[in-house]
Amino acid sequence: MYLEIVTPEAVVFEADVDAVKVPGTDGEFQMLNNHAPIVSTLTEGDVKIDLSAVNNELLDKLSDKFRKEGQKTLYYSIKGGTLEMKDNKAIILAD
Repeated sequence: MYLEIVTPEAVVFEADVDAVKVPGTDGEFQMLNNHAPIVSTLTEGDVKIDLSAVNNELLDKLSDKFRKEGQKTLYYSIKGGTLEMKDNKAIILAD
């Protein structure tokens, strides 16, 4: 699936990923490829991104707001926001 994380300042992440776990208002949930369409509000917490492949070029250009765990897992802290998943594309509008 393709994931975009957009903040008021910029698009901070764009890449193909295997999975993304988000802090939903009613609890944390994960989306995989071909997930059913969904729109959800997000609360404060970490977005966990499982990369589909190690992409050193992508990792090198990420801001220091991303935390890396191993070579294929990233974390990005948000204060809240909205998520839309449709047609195998997830967009997170983060605060």
